[in-house]
Amino acid sequence: MADLLLTTFRFELEFNRVAGDGPQVLGDGGFQEISGLEIEMDVKDLEVGGQNTSVVRRVGRAKYSRLVCKRGMFGPAGGDAVPELWQWFQDVVAGVRPVRRYDGTVIVQDQLRRPMASWQFFRALPVKIVGPQLNAKTGEVAIEELQLAHEGLLLAGTA
Repeated sequence: MADLLLTTFRFELEFNRVAGDGPQVLGDGGFQEISGLEIEMDVKDLEVGGQNTSVVRRVGRAKYSRLVCKRGMFGPAGGDAVPELWQWFQDVVAGVRPVRRYDGTVIVQDQLRRPMASWQFFRALPVKIVGPQLNAKTGEVAIEELQLAHEGLLLAGTA
């Protein structure tokens, strides 16, 4: 049974408004693939005088990768897609200020929709949004790709 539960996952994405005007909740989405749950630390090399055999390494800034969400749908289960995500992106492009930022959670679920793990990200901005290739024969999803830049990532454990 444990092998069965670990073979297929669902990825859910939830957004909550950081502060200010605009919708408090952007909507929730389900995606087939999410990548970019990464943190990389810069390392600063310090060359110490008189110590020629090694370099002292110091911790620098953390860098967060973009979250890349592929093949997804935003909106209620079985309902129409909601336009808030597209509007958020269009507002940023149009120069609406202040820019709305959202915190969010990526929730990994098993095929029975039980939470397995979750990551929280903070102060996200939309970087790229790609709609589906429209083909009447396939019934493509509403969002082919969504990329988010954010200012922090935290493994929150199980939801």
